Amino acid sequence: MISNEIDMHTKEEKLAAFGRLLDVLDDLREKCPWDHKQTNESLRPNTIEETFELCDALLKNDVKHICEELGDVMMHVMFYAKIGSEEGHFDIADVCNQEADKLIFRHPHVYPPASPDVKKEGFEQAVDAKQVLQNWEQIKLKEKDGNKRVLSGVPHSLPSLIKAYRIQDKVRNVGFDWQEKEQVWDKVREELHELEQELQKNDEEKATKELGDFLFSVINAARLYHLNPDNALEYTNQKFIRRFNHVEERAIQEGRALKDMTLEEMDALWDEAKHIESLQEQEFGE
Repeated sequence: MISNEIDMHTKEEKLAAFGRLLDVLDDLREKCPWDHKQTNESLRPNTIEETFELCDALLKNDVKHICEELGDVMMHVMFYAKIGSEEGHFDIADVCNQEADKLIFRHPHVYPPASPDVKKEGFEQAVDAKQVLQNWEQIKLKEKDGNKRVLSGVPHSLPSLIKAYRIQDKVRNVGFDWQEKEQVWDKVREELHELEQELQKNDEEKATKELGDFLFSVINAARLYHLNPDNALEYTNQKFIRRFNHVEERAIQEGRALKDMTLEEMDALWDEAKHIESLQEQEFGE
């Protein structure tokens, strides 16, 4: 059962709950045939799936499922640490301590740095979130085992849309960005024009590259206007699914197959779905 805001757990209760989960994982690793045979490689696909399930719950602001999916993701983190412990590399305490050390080092405005080099850079003077992010990238380059280049910390396996946003955000933190956000629209129009030119030539390879340039510029525009392109696209995906499901359901009610309907007939049902959504939004707003 999820505690409400006026019944949060004490620190001791939280530590006890974490210890209980560790005990359960130890039992399963020893006694469950499935858990016993898992490796980093075998768990990885499940971890990706659990992470996306958490993302779905976050997007829907489904508090019950956010709590549930956080537990699943936490279990995977602990499982990898368990495997690391069995192989003599690290355990969950190392994971927690390393993360705490990293956070302390990267937040000199909260934890006064012992190193005079960091003080000299003025990183401890961050006064707003923007400055914190800029300092964050600079500090990471100074870490002993940190990123040696600004973009070296961008995971190769990130989905392309999210990766583009992270690339742009990272270079922004070292000053590589438009001086005025409105300037980005000239770049968007330029890339769209170049894409249209290649499409007219029927050159698929070059058109593909220009499409990438165009999408990258649109993502850049979203970033400059503080819009998350991944969230935006997913909202549109869900909206399209809802509306198309309505079209399909209405076709079924009429005893017809979609492939036998004209585009005009499907468009009419699509507009019907939009109208229903509009009425629901007005009702909710009121």
